[in-house]
This record gives sequence, C-alpha cells and structure tokens, in this order.
Amino acid sequence: MHSLATLLIYLIGGTAIGLLMLLTGIPAAPIAGALLGAGLLSMSGHFEPVQWPPGTKTVLQIGIGTVIGTGLTKESLVQLQNLWQPAILITTTLVLTGIVIGLWSSRLLGIDPLIALLGAAPGGISGMSLVGAEFGVGAAVAALHAVRLITVLLILPILVKLLAPLGLINS
Repeated sequence: MHSLATLLIYLIGGTAIGLLMLLTGIPAAPIAGALLGAGLLSMSGHFEPVQWPPGTKTVLQIGIGTVIGTGLTKESLVQLQNLWQPAILITTTLVLTGIVIGLWSSRLLGIDPLIALLGAAPGGISGMSLVGAEFGVGAAVAALHAVRLITVLLILPILVKLLAPLGLINS
C-alpha cells in the first residue's frame, strides 16, 4: 500500500478513536484515544509502519508545544508566585522518583534502561513519546505512558469523589 494511504488510514483510525473517547469524559481522552486507535492499527500487523513526511514530526512537536504554551496565562504566573516552592518540591521528587523507578524496573524486569527511564519520567504522553522517538524508542515509551495516563485518569477522579465528602479534598 502507498505510504500516504497508510498514513491516512492511521490518521483516520487515531481520529475516530480519539473522537469516540471524548464521549467518556476522561480528561485528555482525545490524545489517549488517538494513541489507542493508531496503536491498535499498527499492532494489528495489517499495515506497514507509517513513514511520516519529512518535517512532519517537527511541525507536530511545535503544535503540541504551542497548545501547552497557550495554557500558560498571566493567572498561571500569579499562581506560580505562591506555588513555586511546591512546584520545585514536586518536580524534584517526581524526577528523582522516576529515575529510581526507571532504573529499578530496568534491572528487576530486564527492560531497556532507556525505555524504563523515559517510561517512568513524569512527563505527558505526547512529550515523552516524542522524546522517546528521538532515541528510537517512542512506541515503547508511549505504551508505558498510555498505561499510566489511562490508569491515572480513571482512578484519580474516583478517588477525588470518594475523598471529597470526607472533607479531605475541596471539590
């Protein structure tokens, strides 16, 4: 099959499942759904691995960065004046924990240390998958982050609903 046709099939599959996931109400459902849709097509073995046209990944990275960047507002800066200490503590703890868990997982489970480190890193699925792709392990990193993201998106809202009536969380 022609590579552009294959790319179109992946785009349709990712878009379809991404749009269907919107119905779930799960935060970040479109990206998780697109990953699931394209991933299932890829894993089916019925389609060749897609060859993205030159420069496409760069354009997508710029787009993702722009989407994330536009979420930062003046209000974010004002909030950061009060939250800079927790931001540093949380970031440092997550990075160090990610390194420890990644190296431990690699040694304990016998997986590639690069995949384990990037898979345990406290980044978003899109960003870490793109970093993984730069090192040639994007699919494996995406898979680890997809499991983490979907699990967190399913469990945390339930946890918040359970803890809010107890007064442990203001919702």
